[in-house]
Amino acid sequence: MQSVANIEEVVLNFNCKVDIGTRKVFGSGHINDTYFLKNASQDGGDYLLQRINHHIFKNVEKLTENMRLVIGHLKNKLNETGKGDADKEVMTLIPANNNKYYYQDTNGDYWRMCYFLSNTHSYDVVENEKQAYEGGKAFGKFQKMLSDLPAGLMYEVIPNFHNLENRLNALDQAIDEDAFGRVKEVTEELEYLAGHRNTMLYFQQPEQKANLPKRVIHNDTKFNNVLLDENDEAQCVVDLDTVMDGYVAYDFGDAIRTIINTTTEDEADLSKIQLNMPLFNAYTKGYLQEAGDFLTEAEVNSLVMGVLLMPYMQSVRFLTDYLSGDSYYKIKFEGHNLQRTRAQLQLFKMLNANAEKLRNTVLNEIENYKAKHVL
Repeated sequence: MQSVANIEEVVLNFNCKVDIGTRKVFGSGHINDTYFLKNASQDGGDYLLQRINHHIFKNVEKLTENMRLVIGHLKNKLNETGKGDADKEVMTLIPANNNKYYYQDTNGDYWRMCYFLSNTHSYDVVENEKQAYEGGKAFGKFQKMLSDLPAGLMYEVIPNFHNLENRLNALDQAIDEDAFGRVKEVTEELEYLAGHRNTMLYFQQPEQKANLPKRVIHNDTKFNNVLLDENDEAQCVVDLDTVMDGYVAYDFGDAIRTIINTTTEDEADLSKIQLNMPLFNAYTKGYLQEAGDFLTEAEVNSLVMGVLLMPYMQSVRFLTDYLSGDSYYKIKFEGHNLQRTRAQLQLFKMLNANAEKLRNTVLNEIENYKAKHVL
């Protein structure tokens, strides 16, 4: 945690009035450090102050340009249509005194500020179908409002973030090097991954590249990146660090990966890993209620492939890190990344076995949407 003196230096360089004595750590994010700060003026909104992890996000200026472009587009959409409140439904960045929307302190750390959206909350774990439905609506609406923002404008803040081919190449390199002598422990996992390699390279296939449009997407659709209001209804999508071009199925698949599993991402007892189909159904319904009018047929057909891709790719990433000596992900014990690998592979197996059921749900929901709307 930063010293009070350093926080004071930071807030003095933003156009805000802060009661520094109210500072407290906020949220459960693993990348940036976030603090809640009260407004020193009673008639003003409170603030969130974030230290940007510039070791992961290496070009803070370009990242900020991405965020401002997306925020501006979303606010303009809401203001033009008159359907919604741009100040409540979109985050608002606060300018620094240097006329930028970030500040680099004397320690070399980068910071940004935004207004705190009062009377909102988030959940790390989806508790019921209503919440899943609202999460689907939130990310579907987010994609819909950005659907006319042309691809190619966004800076790629994390290159090849969801490029499975690159992830598999990294795994191949880790196998070849076998720097920690662990390959002999994971022959079964490697054989299973290899058996599904060609199928899971779906989004790298020339046919899919030709048929699927690149769009501006969120790229980190964990449920806690949706703020809900006092009635548990979706209000705002947050954490826009990774907004980049990609396929809509990436966002859909990552959201499902985090809500459909009945247990934790690193569950040791694989028998506990089951599919919560009611949450999948609710999320899909909410998502297509908002996204149904802009998605192409090819995009709708790709959604379940996104659901399969995400746990498969996460397995590849965890296993690569395990073979490389656990240098990327934080671990709590020896073999943690291997345990994560096996858990994500089990989730992939469960999803793959139920892929037809998942596809039927998607197709039924898009047909229900079409029946209620003139497209």
